[in-house]
Amino acid sequence: MAHETNEATDPVPDEEGYERGLGSRQIQMIAIGGAIGTGLFLGAGTAISKAGPSLLLAYALAGVVIFVIMRALGELLTYRPVSGSFAEYAREFLGPFAGFVTGWTYWLFWVVTGMAETTAAAVYVRFWEPGVPQWGTALVFLLLLYAANLISVKLFGEIEFWFSMVKVTAIVGMILIGIGVLVFGFSAAGDTASITHLWKDGGFFPKGVGATVMSLQIVMFAYLGVELVGVTAGESENPEKTLPRAINTLPARIALFYVGALLIILSLVPWSEFEPGVSPFVAAFGKVGIPAAAGIINFVVLTAALSSCNSGMYSTGRMLRDLALRRQAPGRLTRLTASRTPAAAITVSCLLMGAGVVLNALVPERAFEYITSVATVCGLWTWGAILASQIRYHAAWRAGRLPAPTFRAPGGSWTRWVALAFLVMVAVLIALDPTARISLYVFPVWAVLLIVGYRLLARRDPAAVHGDPHSHLHAESGE
Repeated sequence: MAHETNEATDPVPDEEGYERGLGSRQIQMIAIGGAIGTGLFLGAGTAISKAGPSLLLAYALAGVVIFVIMRALGELLTYRPVSGSFAEYAREFLGPFAGFVTGWTYWLFWVVTGMAETTAAAVYVRFWEPGVPQWGTALVFLLLLYAANLISVKLFGEIEFWFSMVKVTAIVGMILIGIGVLVFGFSAAGDTASITHLWKDGGFFPKGVGATVMSLQIVMFAYLGVELVGVTAGESENPEKTLPRAINTLPARIALFYVGALLIILSLVPWSEFEPGVSPFVAAFGKVGIPAAAGIINFVVLTAALSSCNSGMYSTGRMLRDLALRRQAPGRLTRLTASRTPAAAITVSCLLMGAGVVLNALVPERAFEYITSVATVCGLWTWGAILASQIRYHAAWRAGRLPAPTFRAPGGSWTRWVALAFLVMVAVLIALDPTARISLYVFPVWAVLLIVGYRLLARRDPAAVHGDPHSHLHAESGE
């Protein structure tokens, strides 16, 4: 069993006790990997069938909003780079209850996302081995990634680096092959592939503008996880330089990996030939005639799912430990191993992710749908908290109460207000979609749990709920 450190007495590398073991190379790839996931590789098929070529506009519009959110986060990160960033900023600028809600909701977001991605990975394995029980594969993946996350943050960074490398290489290769088919006309699809597919098969808005707007909720799910670079702040070697650099490359990543890739896919094959629940990349490159295309793409989407689950374990462990440092979770969860990983917090989070294994055993055909709708609403809350915190920070430094940011978000405060309004609109769209409405049943229950938990905490430990920034220094690691 790994030796545990006591933060009250042992010397630590920084205020939070983490090892700053994530270098620029790993941070860049974690940022890139956060922009490529199951939502693109698999979810785009459903979105294309609902909106047609106009889905490109939805991805571009949502991408602009995501960039506004990430630049707002970048301004906060350079002001104070901490591992529990979203909850810390909400606590400082929006009040203790907002910090409490944001911390626990972001933790729930990655627990639920971990369930979703292990479910997706188990589904992908059945492509090769249809007789393998879905719940069994989900359990194996969960245990393997759990073990890797316990060893060290450097191992997490390396695993995420190579997962992201597979995704980036695959999608760049697909784009180059697609361009070759369109320009030179080789392959089985060469005679029919044309950019005119974007407007000749019923027009650019074949199902109307309303259908494009409704697709935004699916699009926003695809962008979930892009904010993960904020959680790495406490373990980055040089956060003041690496994090802004990673955030500034976001527009290029969105343009290439989302808009660019879908532009090529929709030019190779008419949008009407794509089906919900089927990867559009598998369908398109099946038409091109690439040998074993389906198997290659299935391996890539499996990698994307495991990458997201790996990130989920990393993030939940850090967020839960941050809550414990604030005495808003059991004190035992503050413990670090000799390699400075929050093993206790990761273990608790992983045990709850195991509920996804149970769902795979009970309702394998609906597990992914149920889980992702809840994850999307959690993500919307987190993004909203980032924007609101940045607006308050902006007002504070203009009033001279806080130092000016070294990494300024572009545009005035109005851009953040527009982004907040956009997130509210997406939440309304989720309420209007019968397949995503399950989140409306889950979140009132979650809200009640948070309110009750906060009030109980206020009675037991008033200093904790009022966000004493040094409360963790007095916490006993075994309490």
